Amino acid sequence: MSERRAQARPLRRPRSQHFLRPHVAAELVRDAELRGDELVLDVGAGDGRLTAELARAAARVVAVELDPRLAASLRGRWPNVEVVEGDAREVELPREPFRVVANLPFHGTTEILRRLLDDPRVPLARADLVVEWGVAVKRGLPWPSSVNSVVWAAWYSVEVTRRLPRSAFVPQPSVDAGVLVLTRRERSLVPVRRAVEYRRFVARGFRRGGRCGSLPRDLDAHEWAALFLASRARSSSARARL
Repeated sequence: MSERRAQARPLRRPRSQHFLRPHVAAELVRDAELRGDELVLDVGAGDGRLTAELARAAARVVAVELDPRLAASLRGRWPNVEVVEGDAREVELPREPFRVVANLPFHGTTEILRRLLDDPRVPLARADLVVEWGVAVKRGLPWPSSVNSVVWAAWYSVEVTRRLPRSAFVPQPSVDAGVLVLTRRERSLVPVRRAVEYRRFVARGFRRGGRCGSLPRDLDAHEWAALFLASRARSSSARARL
C-alpha cells in the first residue's frame, strides 16, 4: 500500500468522530502490547493522536482517514506511517498479517467490523477497537448472541477490556465507549473453508427462531459451531449411505 486515495464510495465528512485525549490514546497503545515489528492499521485516524502513539510502538502504520483535510494533515509527519485517504469500509486490507488499533467512527462501526471480520482469510491477528459502549457490550458478551457475533467468534476470541467515559474524548460523545479486543484463535471453531456456509447456517437459524428448542440468541459461539459441525457430519453420513 502506498500513499494514495482509496478507491471507494464518494467521500463524506465524518458525522460522529470523537478524538481520544492524548493520555487515553497512549494507554490504548500500551494495552495493545505491540511487539514493535508489526504492521498496524489505524482506522479513522482523525487528527493523528493515536497515530502518533502507534508510530512510536509499531514498525509500520497505515492511517486510514476519510476526511481529506485531516488526511492531508497526517501526511509526512512520521517516516513509518502511510496515509490512505478513503472510506474504511472500502479500503484494501493488507495481505500480510496485521493488527488494528483504532478509535472507530461511531456512525460506521458495524460496517467497519464486517469489513475486518467477515472473511476469516483476511490475515488480521488482533484488533483493539474503541467503539460505543453499547456496541462493545453487544459484541463482547456471549449472550444474547447475534448472527455477526456468533460468526466472528468462530475465528476470534472477543472481550471488553475497558469502559471509557465520555470525558475521554474531544468533543465529548453522548454515550460512553468501550475497548473491544478481538484476538485470532489459534484453532478456529469452524474450518475457514466453510465460512460462507457457516454464516448461512447461523443466519437461517436466527430466522427460524426457537423452533428447535433454545432461542438462537441464547446459544453462544461454541454451541453454534457444535450444531453446525454436527449437522454437516449427519449430512455426510446420510450421503455415504446412499
